[in-house]
Amino acid sequence: MLDVGKWPVFALLPPEELRLIRQACVFGSAANEAIYVTVNDEVFALGTNCSGCLGLGDVQSTIEARRIDILCGKKIVSLSYGTGPHVVIATADGEVYAWGHNGYSQLGNGTTNHGMTPALVSTNLLNKMVTEVACGSHHTIALTTDGEVYAWGYNNSGQVGSGSTANQPTPRRVSSCLQNKVVVNIACGQLCSMAVLDNGEVYGWGYNCNGQLGLGNNGNQQTPCRLAALQGITIVQVACGYAHTLALTDEGFIYAWGANSYGQLGTGNKSNQAIPTLINMDKERMVEVAACHTSHTSAAKTQSGQVYMWGQCRVQAVACPHLTHFATTDDVFACFATPAVSWRLLTVDGDDYLTVAQSLKREFDSPEISDLKFLVDGKFIHVHKALLKIRCEHFRALLNETDEDSIEIHQFSYLVYRAFLEYLYTDTINLPPEDAIGLLDLATYYRETRLKRLCQETIKRGISEENAITLLSAAVKYEARDLEEFCFKFCINHLTAVTQTQAFSDMDHDLLKNFISKASRYGAFKN
Repeated sequence: MLDVGKWPVFALLPPEELRLIRQACVFGSAANEAIYVTVNDEVFALGTNCSGCLGLGDVQSTIEARRIDILCGKKIVSLSYGTGPHVVIATADGEVYAWGHNGYSQLGNGTTNHGMTPALVSTNLLNKMVTEVACGSHHTIALTTDGEVYAWGYNNSGQVGSGSTANQPTPRRVSSCLQNKVVVNIACGQLCSMAVLDNGEVYGWGYNCNGQLGLGNNGNQQTPCRLAALQGITIVQVACGYAHTLALTDEGFIYAWGANSYGQLGTGNKSNQAIPTLINMDKERMVEVAACHTSHTSAAKTQSGQVYMWGQCRVQAVACPHLTHFATTDDVFACFATPAVSWRLLTVDGDDYLTVAQSLKREFDSPEISDLKFLVDGKFIHVHKALLKIRCEHFRALLNETDEDSIEIHQFSYLVYRAFLEYLYTDTINLPPEDAIGLLDLATYYRETRLKRLCQETIKRGISEENAITLLSAAVKYEARDLEEFCFKFCINHLTAVTQTQAFSDMDHDLLKNFISKASRYGAFKN
């Protein structure tokens, strides 16, 4: 099942229909149009139908999903849309279909008449297998299995790469310096196009007044131009926002360039960058970057599945990558982009396969098949005895001595105990530093060495001038020596601010005496 619940356009679909969705795309100026594919490979559309972009043969709005007969059974592998809007798909057979707004020939059929139903794009593509399509505001590019790029539509800034600014009515091969080269990935900004080669080089063409081509200047390019600043760096994926570009390297680093008025480059400021700039994520390896030509929002996903976002997030400008609770980059665009459209075709694996770790994570605190529940602060947490015995020595001993199916806990809070049990299912903790102190207490009590270490890392990452004394006190109390030393040094480095906090005023007398004595030995009070 594909979770499309975050998109309001699907809100009126009956639950039995939602369960059948395997692919979906939300688009339109207000995220009010959608196309989806069911498990039976039937294709449906709903929404406002601007310019006939739903492909239903008319321009009637519909809140009930209607079937697009011509696309049923076609097996869509790639889908993109423009802001007209126009929609373009590639099928498993390598065919390209387009429909919707066509004022600039972005449907590639040689006319400027809007397309009410999906039509095969055949000129110059008949013997080609297209694997990927990408749309800018009013132009389209397509990638073939041979690594060739074809482009058509609006060309006021050279975005079809033909060497002129005349609109391109039918697909034309983008050659110039891409001749004899193999392209493996494509993307479009509003008025520009990008391509990644099999050797990791990146080429850009089209509009460049915000530096979104990454060439070190602000001049438009009517033919593909290589990004010299990325020489020696192997890029595996690019993603284009409205006027900015993100690139992912084979080592999991992210480069960004272009417009930055909303912090969408993730550099910590709002200055445009005309050359690729390495984003200091200071995190684990990145495996995906995400952007959409309709917005100024950026997102990325780490190897372990953590999702970060930055740029225009609803009404806020987020200038540094921010960790979210989302599972996919798609969720970022559903909840925070303006408009809240999909940045790509949403797809789920047909067999909904889950790894062992994913399966365990899903069953945590699920009452359906649990055989044990903990009562903490009047609330139940549902778990499985076998897993607890496998994961924790304390529970192995406890559960071998009792066959109770309900255990009441008094010495820890619900928040802390739930975090502990969830850790046994997921190997991770998700608590703010102040709450991690309580979990540190539990980890000490249960002799969970790894959990204790994770708590200390969480606390270190969350230390501030305001909470430093509180965290130091906890480190002393729970005999976490490394953490104590870390907190102490932080206090010394920020001594003036720390001594002005309420926590310092409320500090335990013995701890305060020891702190002042130790700080003195460190030379904190010398002139």
